[in-house]
Amino acid sequence: MTSSRGRRETREERADRQWSELLQELRVAQTGVQILFGFLLAVVFQSRFEDLGDIDRNIYVVTVMLGSATAAALIGPVSYHRLLTGRRMKPETVIWASRMTVLGLVLLFCTMCSALLLILRVALHNQLALWLVGAMALWFLACWFVFPVWALARGRSGRRETEVEDGAEGDGDGGKESDGDRDGAGGESSDRGSGAT
Repeated sequence: MTSSRGRRETREERADRQWSELLQELRVAQTGVQILFGFLLAVVFQSRFEDLGDIDRNIYVVTVMLGSATAAALIGPVSYHRLLTGRRMKPETVIWASRMTVLGLVLLFCTMCSALLLILRVALHNQLALWLVGAMALWFLACWFVFPVWALARGRSGRRETEVEDGAEGDGDGGKESDGDRDGAGGESSDRGSGAT
């Protein structure tokens, strides 16, 4: 169980909750990626595609490859979970799925910037396209990364759940999990009898 400062839940319950939250986040990101990727795939079949210069075609190819990598990273957690279901590794699955999601967001940032560059180059035919893409890139960075980091730095967010557990271990409560339970090392961890993934 976690300390009284946080939720009172077991390691498995926390992993289940975190997995549900992650799925909700992935649904939002995956929908956007799928729509963007669908439009990118359709571009090559449009008659104006033949009019693109070499630079714009290269930007298009890079954008499609980034879109593919983004889709793989954001859909990857589903495959990861499916392949590990029943192996009592839900906490580890949540950790790796979270990492893949962050990687997917970074790739999505690159895909969005590349797609914007292609569209604005075709629409404007001048250097203003680069300035507009740069401005939007800064806005994406602020919304997706800077604001959350700023909130952490200002202390608006509490410590992570694992940090709360680390601070609560020394008080001798039998309900607290040990180092071996938390990181999966050592004998039987607390997730062995749950049957959860």
